[in-house]
Amino acid sequence: MARGERGERGRGGEDGMVTAEAAVAMPALVIFAMGLVWALMAASAQIQCVDAARTGARAAARSEPYAVVVAAARAAAPADARVAVAREGGLWRVRVSAPAPGPGRWALTLRAEAVALAEDTIRSGSGGPP
Repeated sequence: MARGERGERGRGGEDGMVTAEAAVAMPALVIFAMGLVWALMAASAQIQCVDAARTGARAAARSEPYAVVVAAARAAAPADARVAVAREGGLWRVRVSAPAPGPGRWALTLRAEAVALAEDTIRSGSGGPP
């Protein structure tokens, strides 16, 4: 056998090994990338929940009607979000919860809450800051 033939045969075996390693690594990389995309989508939905709760609390603090408060919060919230509005003394509390986007197996419930001082307590002078 000539020297060149032996060298080619050696590289052919290594090429096969690289192909096998790539076949094992590619699915892992795809799953990792999908996990990153899901995490980014969940983080975005969480930010939407926070914004929706804040928007609803501001509307409630201005003494907007209940339906307007809920509509304002839902407009800023992710799809399928639930909005709860409650008054506790001089504070309005708005809670927003929504399912995280993605496969059902990774289902998380995202939650956010915002509290705002009711303007009518400030005007009347009771319970508000000086």
